[in-house]
Amino acid sequence: MTGTCMPDFNLPIHRLALALAMSIVPAATVMASATHAAAVHGADGSRQDPKTAKSPAPAKAQALNAIRVNARAIDQDVLPTNAQVTGPFGTARSVLETPRSVTPITPALMRAVGFTNLRDIMRIAPDTYTSTDFGAPSLPAIRGQLGEIYVDGLRQISGNNGFGIPLSLNAIETINVIKGPPPVVLGTSQRVGGFVNLHLKRPDLAAAHGSALLESGTWRRHDAQLDYSTPIVKGRSAIRVSVKVKHDGSYYDYAHYRSQDAYLAYRLKPDARSLFDASLEYDHVDFKDIAGINRPTQNLIDHGLYVTGQGVQPNGSSVPGPFALVDPTGLVKIPRHRVLTDPRDVDTVRTWIAHADYRRQLGDNLLLTSTNGYQHLTRNEVANNSFVEIIKGDDTAESRTSLSRTTSAEWLGKQATQQTQAGIDIRYVHVLGFSQFDTEADLPTGLTGPLSNRRIPLTPAQKAQLVMLRPGVYVSPGAQYPRAGQPNGYMISDTTDSTSYQTGVFVQEDLHPDARWDILLGVRSDWYAVSARDPIPPAGQVAAHDSAHHMLNDFNASVTYHPTPATSVYLAASTSGATSNSLGGGTPLGAGNRISPADFASRSRFAEIGFKAAPTQANWYADVSLFSQTRSLRNRNGSLTGIRSRGLDGQWFYHAENGFFANAGFSVLDARYDHSISYQDTRQVLDAFTGNHPGIVAGTGVGAPNFAAFGPSTRRVQGLPSLMASLLTGYRWNSGVGATFSGTWTNAFPLDYLGTVWIRAQYRLDASLSYQFDGGHTEMRLAVDNLTNRKNWAPVFDGGYFGSTDVFPTLPINLMASLRYRF
Repeated sequence: MTGTCMPDFNLPIHRLALALAMSIVPAATVMASATHAAAVHGADGSRQDPKTAKSPAPAKAQALNAIRVNARAIDQDVLPTNAQVTGPFGTARSVLETPRSVTPITPALMRAVGFTNLRDIMRIAPDTYTSTDFGAPSLPAIRGQLGEIYVDGLRQISGNNGFGIPLSLNAIETINVIKGPPPVVLGTSQRVGGFVNLHLKRPDLAAAHGSALLESGTWRRHDAQLDYSTPIVKGRSAIRVSVKVKHDGSYYDYAHYRSQDAYLAYRLKPDARSLFDASLEYDHVDFKDIAGINRPTQNLIDHGLYVTGQGVQPNGSSVPGPFALVDPTGLVKIPRHRVLTDPRDVDTVRTWIAHADYRRQLGDNLLLTSTNGYQHLTRNEVANNSFVEIIKGDDTAESRTSLSRTTSAEWLGKQATQQTQAGIDIRYVHVLGFSQFDTEADLPTGLTGPLSNRRIPLTPAQKAQLVMLRPGVYVSPGAQYPRAGQPNGYMISDTTDSTSYQTGVFVQEDLHPDARWDILLGVRSDWYAVSARDPIPPAGQVAAHDSAHHMLNDFNASVTYHPTPATSVYLAASTSGATSNSLGGGTPLGAGNRISPADFASRSRFAEIGFKAAPTQANWYADVSLFSQTRSLRNRNGSLTGIRSRGLDGQWFYHAENGFFANAGFSVLDARYDHSISYQDTRQVLDAFTGNHPGIVAGTGVGAPNFAAFGPSTRRVQGLPSLMASLLTGYRWNSGVGATFSGTWTNAFPLDYLGTVWIRAQYRLDASLSYQFDGGHTEMRLAVDNLTNRKNWAPVFDGGYFGSTDVFPTLPINLMASLRYRF
């Protein structure tokens, strides 16, 4: 539906029952557990000195209270030294102890940059340049590769290879950006450049508090949020509710973003040894995909000049289609808000997410952790440029249970500690979805002409190669069948009805021979049982189906050395398998109507060496890392392209007692094809034009789109800067007045595979002024983004497939005023 944002609470009963069961089982364990013993872990999973492992229960209760206070304090802090990396590398450890490049993003940092979506990560974390993903970034890009999203250690489904499932941050307290593939605790995944671990808001057991936020900005953007936490039984149980409503207009033509997100969290601490957390979130989004401006010539990038005219197909039709040619009629200064959108387009997403986590100390040296989650997602997108993506149901359930045992013994004459974590991880994914993208054609569309230029009505011949899902909506079948004497008579996209069962077992050893050394070793095996069938075969055809079984193995190792207690040098390496999924994380049928073995044949090899410094008596933190990684990129046709990335990145944080803080980051990236093939919508943008008017544009007369394939090469990956820098500073005076200033810079980079068009070096500056009064309870803030009104550009999609087709004009100068009240 369009034009309305009323919540849809029709969550299937059996799915809701599954989510509740995941919460009830750990809760029952909490109530039944009666073991009385101390441990070398707090109930939050943090490591403690083995020499104090037998401390009495009151001491542990004080430790848990200290953790709560730190969580409140970090709301005003920016230093990574006050953050913990919990889950991926075992029990909680500091950033200094973590053998990877990590950027913790605290609430203070998120407020300082006006954090609204995953693309804002690159304003804080180095080497995280991210494309716009058609205006709705739903996956991070880390070191030139797509990364995964985890919520408290559980992988979250995020659309089709990053395309257009907006991510709500209403339920999120803090974010950890971690470079490199997920370690063995998290298991095999599809994207291995790195990952963000989003940490949910948790209730406060000690006191009631909350906040209310109102925001209003340029282009009729109006947002409101209410966040409140209160104990039920002080010190034992509490709840937290957070609700956010966005009703945003847009700078871009015919675009909007409207959402409602409701989050409910419950925390129970039945005794000094146990902690149980449960949460439920509902998110509804009504928005528009924004494909940017088509025909990205160098003249468009440098001068904003657009080549006019409507493309004509070889059959004489002016409806955009393959190998159409534009006979240029002129050059015009195109308004940057005029983008490939249509008022008739519909795109809505509804998501339910449930989490249940349980931690209990079972003995002197034993910690039980159970992490469970469930996600149900539906999507309805029908675009008038002939793109369809409809997800009837995307259900993911995961349960990970592990035991961590810590021992202490003499080793080589020194006191050594060893932590062993072993666990089992079960994950279920079922996707029923339909898509159709074979008849898209952006380059022939004359964007300066009438809206009818953008619309692609299907011809009778095209409809015959598709299947009608509902009146007026045609999608690809989920398999290939003979038709009209042809063995392959249908258009194929990502339509699928697939089910995946993933069972993983892992062991991770963390050995401390002494206070200076830390050796981390992990191994994991994941068994996949996958089935896929065509959910909508053509009339008269028997639905194709297939099943497959695969084993993927992961191994990671690291060595960390502390020259001093405040510094560390580490070497980390991993080799891991990765899956290649499509629509909503599902598995489609491939060639021969079989599940392609290539969907389970992707591997990543990774190495990183780094140095970190976090002086205990100082107020700064810094790190630098050097890395090398090989991995695979899933192409639009389902094939894999090898990528090799090497680079250097670093960051620095500073927070003075007088209220001044700063963060700076830099990165150097060399991302290249690893002697591998690549694909692009069109070989080069000039193919879209005839050669009749060289004074306007030097067209080649080939026609577009022409679905170009490039042979194996070591060319630079398009759409990525090789140099990037960021800076954020802020200060708050005793009077309550505060100010921030931030900026990002990237060097020039090629937009398309052949490097015929480049996005020039560009920067963006942002600033804000704020005033706190009423004892700090109330804050007014005015943020100005793109302070100097730079006319910057960005790729529309990761992987460079649309590099010669579309380019995204980023926002001009804009304002956002906000009023926050804490109570």
